[in-house]
Amino acid sequence: MFTAAIVTGLGLGSMYALLALGFHLTYVVSRTVNFAQGSAMMVGAVLGYSLCITWGLPLWLGVPLTLLLCALYGLAIERWLVRPFHSRGSQAWLMATVAGGMLVDNLAMFTFGKEPRQFTSDLLTMQVEVLGNAVGALQLLIPLAGVGIALGLWLVRRYTRLGKVLEACVQNPRAATLMGINVNRVVASAFAISSVLAAVAGLLIAPLFSVSAEMGMLFGLKAFAVAILGGIASAGGVFAAGLLFGLTEALVTLYFGSAFTQIFTFALVILALAIRPDGLFGSRALVKV
Repeated sequence: MFTAAIVTGLGLGSMYALLALGFHLTYVVSRTVNFAQGSAMMVGAVLGYSLCITWGLPLWLGVPLTLLLCALYGLAIERWLVRPFHSRGSQAWLMATVAGGMLVDNLAMFTFGKEPRQFTSDLLTMQVEVLGNAVGALQLLIPLAGVGIALGLWLVRRYTRLGKVLEACVQNPRAATLMGINVNRVVASAFAISSVLAAVAGLLIAPLFSVSAEMGMLFGLKAFAVAILGGIASAGGVFAAGLLFGLTEALVTLYFGSAFTQIFTFALVILALAIRPDGLFGSRALVKV
């Protein structure tokens, strides 16, 4: 039971980490947060189910198409819910993204339906032995995929031209503009990647949970808590906080029951932030005067 709980916790933590990395990415590039991130996860799961189960497309076609549509969703959020307000120095983008996410959730409820549906996968029936315990192959795939994606993002940011452009926009957007970099395009790309990360999380977790139009709200809230807990400006801290949050959830559920899961985890988040206001792995920004 303990081994299964650890594997489950790592899977949940990786999913939270992918969602939280989306918050991190948009924050460091534009100092804005996409509060429709949870709905992007839901859209990924619902589109994946609709394309692969309802319409019968093969995974090799349905999954890339789902990710492409979610990238367009992220671009739409940035273009119409964030840029018009942020360009004028208004903080209304915060409420706009919340409202946009709720709008999409309700549209999905009317089109996809309110009843949860099971996303079947052959990986669910495959078992792998870990320390003498049978564990589902999908439960091992989720943390491996999460670590691989996080490592890929780090390599892109550190060693590619795109990463250098991103870093320039993070450090000094005005100077980046003077150097010929289209900052608006970089910010839009960050929102697109953020939504793709959420969609990947939704697709990975869909076979383990029921797919529904309401699944994104709680996951998005937890992911934002993870981003703050890890120090939203630190990619490594956000990912580590996601794993820690998932493991805590799994162990609390194992020893105390699911009724106490949310109580314990959010209470621990509040306690951790009371001790470390900038996050467990964050650091206070230095201001030159």
